[in-house]
Amino acid sequence: FSHPPYFLLVGIPGLEKEQFWIAFPFCIMYAIAVLGNITLLLIIKTEPSLHEPMYLFLAMLAFTDLVLSTSMLPKMLGIFWLGSGEIGFLSCLTQLFLIHTFSSVESGMLMAMALDRYMAICHPLRHSSILSVPAVVALGSLVLVRGVLLVSPFCFLLCRLPFCQHHIISHSYCEHMAVVKLACGDTRVNVMYGLFAAFIVTGLDVTLISVSYTMILRVVMRLSSREAQLKSFSTCTSHVCVILAFYVPGLFTFLTHRFGKSIPPHVHIMVANLYLLVPPMLNPIVYGVRNKKLWDRVV
Repeated sequence: FSHPPYFLLVGIPGLEKEQFWIAFPFCIMYAIAVLGNITLLLIIKTEPSLHEPMYLFLAMLAFTDLVLSTSMLPKMLGIFWLGSGEIGFLSCLTQLFLIHTFSSVESGMLMAMALDRYMAICHPLRHSSILSVPAVVALGSLVLVRGVLLVSPFCFLLCRLPFCQHHIISHSYCEHMAVVKLACGDTRVNVMYGLFAAFIVTGLDVTLISVSYTMILRVVMRLSSREAQLKSFSTCTSHVCVILAFYVPGLFTFLTHRFGKSIPPHVHIMVANLYLLVPPMLNPIVYGVRNKKLWDRVV
C-alpha cells in the first residue's frame, strides 16, 4: 500500500496564533520534568540505601517519564515556535510507537507502585521476601514487554492502510487514531485493536490500583494513632491525585476520538498534550519531594 513520504502536524487546531505563547508554559513543564526525573535517577543510582523496591519502581517511572515527554515535546516546540510541522512517515511511526508504548509502561509502573505500597502496608512482614530486587526487575521488564507487544501492531496495521492525498494531522504529535483518520481504506481493525489494547492496559491496571488503595485505606482506618492516620491519608491522596492526572486526560482523549464529535478540537488536543506533560512533571514532586528519605539526599 502507498503511504505519504511525510505528514504535516498542525499543532493545536483553532489556536494556531496562540500556540506560540502556549509553548512557554509547556517548555517550563518539560524543564521541570527533565530536571526532576534526572535528579531522582541520579540520587537513586548513587545512594545504595535507596536500592529498595519502592525506589527502584520510582527510578523506572522517572525513566519512563523522560522518554514519554521527550518523545513529543521537542517536536511540538518546533511546531509552535518555528512552524516546522513536517514529519517523515517512519519518524511519525517511531514517535507514535514511543508515546503509546511508554504510556502503557507509565500505567504499568503506577500499578506496580500501588502493589508495592499495598504489600508494604498490608503485609509488611512478607514485603521484602515477595518484592525482592529480582522480582522488581522482572515486573518492570514484564511491563515494558507488555507495552512493546501491545503497541507494535499499531505500526503494522497503519502500514497496511492506503492513505489519501490529505496528509495533515490535526494534532501536536503522531497519535494512533489521529493518523488512522487520514487513511482511505477500511480502518475497523485499527479501531477495534485500539479498543482491545486500551482495555487490556487500562482495565487491568486501574482495577489493580483501585483494589490496592482500597485495601490500604482499610488498614489505615484501623490505625490507633490519629496522627498516623492523617499522614497515611495525605500520602495516599497525593498518590491518587497523580494517578488521576494520568488516567483522566488519557481516558478523555481516548473517548473523544471515538465518541466526542461535539468537543472542540483545540480542547481535545490541549488535554492530549497535558496528558503527556503533567504526570512527568508531577511524579518527581509527589513521589520524590514528599519522600523524606529522598528529600534528605537532595538537601
